[in-house]
Amino acid sequence: MSAVKIDDGNFEAEVMQSSKPVLVDFHAPWCGPCRVIGPVIDELAKDYEGRVTVGKVNIDENPEVTHRWGVRSIPTVMVFKDGKMVEVVNGLVGKDHLTDMIEKSLS
Repeated sequence: MSAVKIDDGNFEAEVMQSSKPVLVDFHAPWCGPCRVIGPVIDELAKDYEGRVTVGKVNIDENPEVTHRWGVRSIPTVMVFKDGKMVEVVNGLVGKDHLTDMIEKSLS
């Protein structure tokens, strides 16, 4: 299981209406730190399969959702729960930090 592709068209259904927490990675293919964190995001999708939705938004292809959530630097990772953004981190962070974000959303 790898991260779900989230875009302007399915953001509402995949994230805002999700019955479980959602971790969203806002990224771009030309972004070096995004390429580093990308495999970690996929690992988390496997680790939390069935409990948390893990998704990726390509900011170049999805300007609406990128603008809506005020993403100004990448990578930006947000956690949503019950249709609300509950945590955000900008820049390259380790798997432990992302795991902590997910665990908080599950409690």
